[in-house]
Amino acid sequence: MVSASNSRPTLRPACMADAAEVTRLCVELGYPASVEDMTARLGVVLSAGDRQVFVVEDGTKLLGWIGVELRTSLETGRKAEIVGLVVDAHARRSGTGRRLVSAAEDWVRQHGLDAVMVRSNTVRLESHPFYEGIGFTRRKSQHVYFKLLE
Repeated sequence: MVSASNSRPTLRPACMADAAEVTRLCVELGYPASVEDMTARLGVVLSAGDRQVFVVEDGTKLLGWIGVELRTSLETGRKAEIVGLVVDAHARRSGTGRRLVSAAEDWVRQHGLDAVMVRSNTVRLESHPFYEGIGFTRRKSQHVYFKLLE
């Protein structure tokens, strides 16, 4: 379970002091990073007005984080996308993910948009019913191509 205390974990915007815990959660989900790299990444994200990161904190430990950003493309115009959601394995099914998504949705509404999208890797089978259960509908499947530039 998440906490032995009776107080509800705190939902708040991320800050630079969260870099080590964000790193821990990323590594737990299979995205290795050093604390130094994450500190640099977090600095870029937190200084941009079109991006936000929220965390749920229980004492000194993060139970999860979510990243959301606004994008403008020629083909679809302005939109919002959840670009990362990680919940500690011990905090899953506790409502932490729902709280984080709700915070991201509120942030998107505050920026004048009425929809948000998320991409979920096909191998993350547990995430698909989670998103569908909170009102997301699958629009398409796609392949992601990657090229290492020399």
